[in-house]
Amino acid sequence: MRKLFKFMKPYAASVFAILCVLMIQAYCELSLPTYTSDIVNVGIQQSGIDENVPKTIRKEDLEQLLLFVSPESQTAVREAYEEGRYSAYHYTGENTGTVLRLKDSVLRDEDELVKLSDILAKPMILAMGSVSGEDMGMKVKEQLKEPIPDSILEQAGTAYVRMAYGRLGIDTDKISASYIRRTGARMLALAALGMLASILVGLIASRVGAGIGRGLRRDVFRKVVSFSNAEFDKFSTASLITRSTNDIQQVQLLTVMVLRMVLYSPILAAGGVWKVFHTNVDMSWIIALGVILILLVVGTLFFVVMPKFKIVQNQVDRLNLVSREILTGLAVIRAFSTEKYEERRFDQANRELTKTNLFVNRAMTFMMPVMMLVMNGISVLIIWVGGHGVNGGSMQVGDMMAFIQYTMQIIMSFLMICMISVMLPRAAVSAERVDEVLKSETLIHDPEKEKESGSSEKAGKGEVVFDHVSFRYPGAEEYVLNDISFTAKPGQTTAFIGSTGSGKSTLVNLIPRFYDVTEGRILIDGVDVRDMKQHDLREKLGYVPQKGVLFSGTIASNILYGNPDGSEEEMKSAAETAQAAEFISGKRKGYESPVSQGGSNVSGGQKQRLSIARAIAKYPDIYIFDDSFSALDYKTDVMLRNALKKKTAESTVLIVAQRISTILHAEQIIVLDDGKMAGKGRHKELLKTCDAYYQIAASQLSEKELAADMKEVD
Repeated sequence: MRKLFKFMKPYAASVFAILCVLMIQAYCELSLPTYTSDIVNVGIQQSGIDENVPKTIRKEDLEQLLLFVSPESQTAVREAYEEGRYSAYHYTGENTGTVLRLKDSVLRDEDELVKLSDILAKPMILAMGSVSGEDMGMKVKEQLKEPIPDSILEQAGTAYVRMAYGRLGIDTDKISASYIRRTGARMLALAALGMLASILVGLIASRVGAGIGRGLRRDVFRKVVSFSNAEFDKFSTASLITRSTNDIQQVQLLTVMVLRMVLYSPILAAGGVWKVFHTNVDMSWIIALGVILILLVVGTLFFVVMPKFKIVQNQVDRLNLVSREILTGLAVIRAFSTEKYEERRFDQANRELTKTNLFVNRAMTFMMPVMMLVMNGISVLIIWVGGHGVNGGSMQVGDMMAFIQYTMQIIMSFLMICMISVMLPRAAVSAERVDEVLKSETLIHDPEKEKESGSSEKAGKGEVVFDHVSFRYPGAEEYVLNDISFTAKPGQTTAFIGSTGSGKSTLVNLIPRFYDVTEGRILIDGVDVRDMKQHDLREKLGYVPQKGVLFSGTIASNILYGNPDGSEEEMKSAAETAQAAEFISGKRKGYESPVSQGGSNVSGGQKQRLSIARAIAKYPDIYIFDDSFSALDYKTDVMLRNALKKKTAESTVLIVAQRISTILHAEQIIVLDDGKMAGKGRHKELLKTCDAYYQIAASQLSEKELAADMKEVD
């Protein structure tokens, strides 16, 4: 929950607004049972009469009551009434004799009304008994010797008032109907207000949840974009996709549930408890019993289900990983006829996820019937205990109905919290996984203060210096590169060659700071790359990766990807240099031809040429070609290198190559062997001085070519 509240912090104002609206909604819901009780108790059973002291009464009826009142109290009662035919109720009775009504000053004084009610309560019961007959009157007198509950006194008083109004000819049915209509109208108004409050809470909560989801996706994306290769090695691509989609969705869903239910439940429960203690405290133990039973059920499920949620998210990662591998390697799978194996691999990951999800969902499904059993059992218990109370006169039917509703509201509040508590572990795991990405420390940082390039003539032209550079991957014990030193000058081509795994690609990946060097330093125009901002550093580079990468869009958008403000002439010139103009012109839409995701609708050679054209169109100071000519035929390779030589006459060119023919005319060739420099020089020099280079050349050049090159060296 702490992580969730951290994500909700920017939306504090909206959360406060939701709390205010939830209080209004709770007030509306908690008021409805009271009105239901009033309709049953007052509107139906008491004919709409809710006073315990008659506002209007015949003089002879009042004198009968005073027979059971002490002399000092008789004076107080007589002073409270006056003669008059004006009252809150219209009466049409004939031969009513003298009619008395309560004085306006008494009606406005609550204390006076309570005092009168205390004086006349028992006399009204006695009067009721005398009207019912002599034997009944004797029984009533005997009962009055024992303490009488306040509820019975109130009911008897109201019954007497109704009888007194009947003698006056007052239409009690009309009073009852009017009371029910007024109370029903209030209930409808409160229900409508509660509905509007609920809709408003749902709207605000949904906006907050969507905002948190959008913000988290934005922050995660920005964080991932800033990752170095070391962070990508720590978080797999499949896991990052899951964290950016499924995990954030879980957090977003829980946010809405928290704002709509978790915040509302304590308010409703506290209000329900307060209302219950003002309704009938004698049955409060039933509420405690229901809450304890619910907590026991949910606690058990929580203990059983919680460990499974982290497993679910890891299994989602695994399923995404397998799916991604199968989809990206579909051509290879078909070529080797391993569809059945991959189907089994996918099915295994899918079955494991399904099995865990089924366990969790079955546990959740088990919870709801048990909760309903508890709720219905509590309702039956209330009716059983309350029925005895109604029968004994200590409780009214309406009060029992209100108590049932308040109890259900309290139990539902705990039930909502418990349901969220079962969902919480999965969302907590998701929030932790998202926060792990956001809090992960990026190994590659911009300097606090960027250093300017040196003042030499070569400053700003792209001179690259490796000064005793050594490197090992984070967490690894062995060095991949050892003590590499060389200078790549503008206007020259520096090539790297060596056996597979010798560290060629790793070396050039240190220049754009995909990784930082472990020892030594790399200088560009006299400035350590670690003292340059990453954006400024990479603005100097035109990078073509080992595996050509294209983006969905058009050919034009891909060529101008690094130079979006470039002109059409610059775009076409870059395409011609990369030997891509010919196949582009053969397409129906030319440079506006669509490119599918990942460049799946172009060949490997076309993809490489477009990647090279993208780097050329940027006009950088430094070109890095990481084995970027491997998919080209020899003819295209020669033509491209000749055109590239003219285009990069003032730039530094770094080429990683496997083919000797690609780097024959390089001004400087670095030979790598097991991460160390085995040789440095031109092609013909290395044939004589570097055995590793000679072995590579011997495997690729004909004996005649090799003999001619060796002869020139001699």
